[in-house]
Amino acid sequence: MMPAERVRGEGVLALPAIAALVRRQGRAGPYLEAHHIVAAERIARLYERSRLTPRVTMRYEPVPGGGRQGRREGGSDIPEMAAEARKALARLHGHLPPDCMDVIVDVVGYEKGLGEIEAARGWPRRSAKMVLRIALDQAAIAFGLSGAATGAASGSVRGWVAPDGRPTLVG
Repeated sequence: MMPAERVRGEGVLALPAIAALVRRQGRAGPYLEAHHIVAAERIARLYERSRLTPRVTMRYEPVPGGGRQGRREGGSDIPEMAAEARKALARLHGHLPPDCMDVIVDVVGYEKGLGEIEAARGWPRRSAKMVLRIALDQAAIAFGLSGAATGAASGSVRGWVAPDGRPTLVG
């Protein structure tokens, strides 16, 4: 199954930079492999849960928990799920080089395109795509993902018959 087919219904293809790289086919196959896509999905979910993405719509009702009556006993303004997601993002930030984390924040958090990132930073063309791939590689390593499945070098063969057993004719 191609990575693009696997993630077609999921939220990572809503990100323009990731979607373009998933569809891009080279001589060696797709530019982003399955473990890159899974790492991008996890980071996107963390950003969604952490509530760090900017809101672009107006909210007319009062802010929940804005007054003293709405706050919980612990005094926290953000839910526990958002706090845990922010901690996970902080751990990821510690694993990745600064430029890599900045590109991930721009692509996943702010949904910027790669050309826009290159122009803002003064990078050469097509360099943001390489930095994004390196960043997703490092994020996949931090999440414990890899491009190939690994396991025991060899497994024991199991069967119903004893090692020195022979089949018998019945009848």
